[in-house]
Amino acid sequence: MSGSRSTTNPRSNVVKAAAGNFLEMYDFAVYGFYAGAIATAIFPTGNEFVSMMLSFLTFGVGFLMRPLGAIVLGAYMDRRGRRAGLIVSLCIMGVSVVILAAVPTYSTIGIAAPILVVFSRLLQGFSAGAESSGVSVYLAEIAKPGRRGLYVSWQSASQQLSVVFAAVVGVVLSASLTQDQLNDWGWRIPFLIGSLVLPFIFWVRRTLPETESFSERTSRSTPSVRTIFRTFASAWPIVSVAVGLVTLTSVMFYLITAYTPTFGERELNLGYLASFVATVCVGLSNFIWIPVMGALSDRIGRTRLLVTASAVTAVAGYPMLLWLTSDPSFGRLLTVLLLFSALYGAYQGAMVVTLTEIMPETVRVTGFAIAYSLAQAIFGGFTPAIATSLIEFSGGNAAMPAVWLSFAAVISLIAALIVRKRGIAHQGSGPRARSTKPAAQNV
Repeated sequence: MSGSRSTTNPRSNVVKAAAGNFLEMYDFAVYGFYAGAIATAIFPTGNEFVSMMLSFLTFGVGFLMRPLGAIVLGAYMDRRGRRAGLIVSLCIMGVSVVILAAVPTYSTIGIAAPILVVFSRLLQGFSAGAESSGVSVYLAEIAKPGRRGLYVSWQSASQQLSVVFAAVVGVVLSASLTQDQLNDWGWRIPFLIGSLVLPFIFWVRRTLPETESFSERTSRSTPSVRTIFRTFASAWPIVSVAVGLVTLTSVMFYLITAYTPTFGERELNLGYLASFVATVCVGLSNFIWIPVMGALSDRIGRTRLLVTASAVTAVAGYPMLLWLTSDPSFGRLLTVLLLFSALYGAYQGAMVVTLTEIMPETVRVTGFAIAYSLAQAIFGGFTPAIATSLIEFSGGNAAMPAVWLSFAAVISLIAALIVRKRGIAHQGSGPRARSTKPAAQNV
């Protein structure tokens, strides 16, 4: 299996590779959606703000494990293969989902409940450290000439389907259960659903062939762990730029998806049902925009989209959220979220494939994974907690999360300008991206 060619049925392989990505983001989305209920069940303190912060901080702490997962699992994929690493990451991820579905409440087992939830988040973060990068590299290596942007974009697009599915479950639960029922036991249902689909996703991923690119490299020589980390150390400048590239997408994604139900219910007083409906629309919008913009980046180049989307977000983020919060309504919430979605899709569609192109081949997964995980750990994972804190400490200014978003956009804009200046990403001048090997030497 490991030596089979990955190009025999590329469409089928795209679906198989992206299947595990679906579960990863579904788990994150569900936790973010039900952070309030989890706060009540697992982190009761008698203070709503403190309980919510504990819940969101637990959401974020898993991201601190991503760099370690990126190093361990990324090196494993660069040495043993993309397919083998993706199966390992899926197994670890599955354990995390099952723990959250079955963990007793604080009232039942006391302090052991939050400890188990934190442990499940750490496992999830460790597995996610190389999951998205592994899938992205896999898709880049099976892509047809001139269509790498389109192929790799399906890694992110599959995550949007998980957001849509999780939000649809949220709509059904919000319409069927009372708030007390949701806080008591209803929040477990989405995690149980994730546990039930896990065996099917595992079976699908086991049928993945290894990429031809990796198989050919393995037939020549398999790099040692020492060689992988020596190459990675020399590529550190490009990894630093890559962290900057990922910053905006890390913050924006969790702001417009995982944080939306809490924001809509707590800050806009629109209720969970309206917020979940808006989140469904955002997920569908992301799903459309990302592959469209990934394909567009194959034609006009990556950096044009990266620079434009990050610059517009930096300037327009706060005015858009201020307009929403000045007179909250479902219509305004949906309008703002869909505008953010278009910017996110434009940026994400070009950004992910850029990371696969600027990393040296021998450390492609490791470099991608570490850059992605560091940005998620430093910026993205704590976005819900930071947004909640900004609102609280600004005296209730619900538009303040946009300040955090604009800050992230400026960082990514600088990184995108560096990439454009150095010419280390596909610029729309040919059917294939430029060689990735010199990239680390040029930055």
